[in-house]
Amino acid sequence: MQQANPPHQPPGTHGFTEMVFPERTNHYGTLFGGQALLLMGQAAFVTASRHARRAVVMARCSGVDFLAPVPQGQALELQARVVRSGTSSMTVQVEGAAHDLATGRLVPAVRGAFEMVAVDAAGRPSPLSPTETP
Repeated sequence: MQQANPPHQPPGTHGFTEMVFPERTNHYGTLFGGQALLLMGQAAFVTASRHARRAVVMARCSGVDFLAPVPQGQALELQARVVRSGTSSMTVQVEGAAHDLATGRLVPAVRGAFEMVAVDAAGRPSPLSPTETP
């Protein structure tokens, strides 16, 4: 997954770009939903890890909406940001758009919320420091 940080990106938001090549598509020639979830989960993981500055795991993925297909040959532009930070968990909102590289057109394609938990070396929830806020 390639990371991008455009200048118009809000603070605390992390951008990721992934091309939709044939091995990521379904029989309709568009991004397979499972691949979209994988990419969104990776974006949530990196964003939560940066926020927590420690190991994190995914506890839940909820409210995932597939808004539009992402055709083969286009890029999936993901934006992820921490929208809630608790004792040891945080919510990362991930939104993605289909980006037609030839025209520059962006179409909202996916969005979802990921609950991520900071963990210690034994895999148990680990408190976030009070300075770690969205």
